[in-house]
Amino acid sequence: MNRRTPRPLQLRAALAVLGTLTVLGAAVQPVVAAPHPEGGTSPGPVSREFTRAAAEFDVPRDVLIALGYGETHLDDHDGRPSQAGGYGVMHLVSNPDQHTLELASRLTGETPRDLRRNTAANIRGGAAVLRAYADDAGLGRARRHDADAWYPIVARYGGATEPSSARLYADTVYTFLADGVRARTPDGEELTLPARPVAPERGRYEAAVAPAAQSPDYPSALWVPASTSNYAVGRTASISKVVIHVTQGSYAGTISWFQNPTAEVSAHYVVRSSDGQITQMVRDKDTAWHARSGNASGIGIEHEGYIDDPTWFTDAMYRSSAALTAYLCDRYGIPKDRAHIVGHSEVPGNDHTDPGPNWNWTYYMQLVGGSTGGGGGGVQLSFPSYDTLRSGSSGAQVSAAQSLLNAQGFSVGTVDGSFGSKTTTAVTAFQRARGLGADGVVGAPPGAPLRTPGTRPAQRPGRPGAPGGGCCPWRCFRGRITTSRPPPRGRPPARPGGCP
Repeated sequence: MNRRTPRPLQLRAALAVLGTLTVLGAAVQPVVAAPHPEGGTSPGPVSREFTRAAAEFDVPRDVLIALGYGETHLDDHDGRPSQAGGYGVMHLVSNPDQHTLELASRLTGETPRDLRRNTAANIRGGAAVLRAYADDAGLGRARRHDADAWYPIVARYGGATEPSSARLYADTVYTFLADGVRARTPDGEELTLPARPVAPERGRYEAAVAPAAQSPDYPSALWVPASTSNYAVGRTASISKVVIHVTQGSYAGTISWFQNPTAEVSAHYVVRSSDGQITQMVRDKDTAWHARSGNASGIGIEHEGYIDDPTWFTDAMYRSSAALTAYLCDRYGIPKDRAHIVGHSEVPGNDHTDPGPNWNWTYYMQLVGGSTGGGGGGVQLSFPSYDTLRSGSSGAQVSAAQSLLNAQGFSVGTVDGSFGSKTTTAVTAFQRARGLGADGVVGAPPGAPLRTPGTRPAQRPGRPGAPGGGCCPWRCFRGRITTSRPPPRGRPPARPGGCP
């Protein structure tokens, strides 16, 4: 996230999630480790830390895990902060408006550094904060064993100041309790939270109703307006692109942050990972602050998750977001290609890397219904013959190569037909990723054209992938760039320099 000015933003971790909770009956079931291959159970280190922290601070273990899963999918992201300044699997926050990291340090004696980087310390810190909030609320020993009684405590942990936002956050945690969770840590440990009936005691949050207004621009979305301090009314340019972002945090936190008048950041839409729910926060006609030079002409779509964790990018999210993008393209006459549907990292003047290498551009563009290679919108991909392209080259073939590089995830930024330093860097990275000679030159064997999406060029005599041998079904020949049609399920990816 960015995005109005280059200066760092002061972040706030007030968390809220739009959604409703189906209230079921009440019962408590333990969280268990995944079955051991030999038939028993073998709790891993993270599972054991949840058990220890829950026992030490008298916090329900399933509540602790459901909260952590909702925040981070139990991934500590190697101590890197979220967009809101939250750390570790329990998202302990340190920013000008929220200080659960510092509170956890005072309660546990753990250093802030250990709380940020050590998973055991972080889980212990999260449990300590929850227990401190429970004591403040007067939750006695007998009541502490009832997971449903912790609802107001969980709502406070989220950090939202508005009661409706706090309820939305807590409802999400209790939805995970009701539906169950199966999570895998970055080290491969699997934790299972069995589905269980819940009857949360919302207390003062009972009257805080979740927003249910429909988006004024996209009927399938909810409408929760961002603070008027975080966007500009109107536009100085016509809408010509869709910019794809990843929140580096939760859906809840992003919505709440855009509502904070000190944020100086916003996007038009936010998409939830679990079910693809969409919330609009800035009208299409207005200028959200999400991509610096792309603000005036772009519509920004934020996707819940972290760029280094592909588990957030669910099929529900892809399909929901793609439907929104297709709708926006049709409504505003935006070509459905990779020259006009771009990542945050591809917008000139930005230093962000989202949506990152785990975002499946090929699949996304197929869902949008456009070209995976940037064809259309004036970008030509088929030519009678193909030149060798290098630094200083220009023209339609350079535009084609740039579009195809963008489609493969090797960003050249704007497709402008000029082979400059950024295109050279992208070509070199492409070549290295495929085990080719990294000379930054785009070449093609005689008769092997740049392939347009969905076509299979005729094979020349010889072994595919070898000099004189034509091209692979969906990858590349030497330094030539092709669009990437994903192989069938179960088929291995192309070997460097050759075919599957």
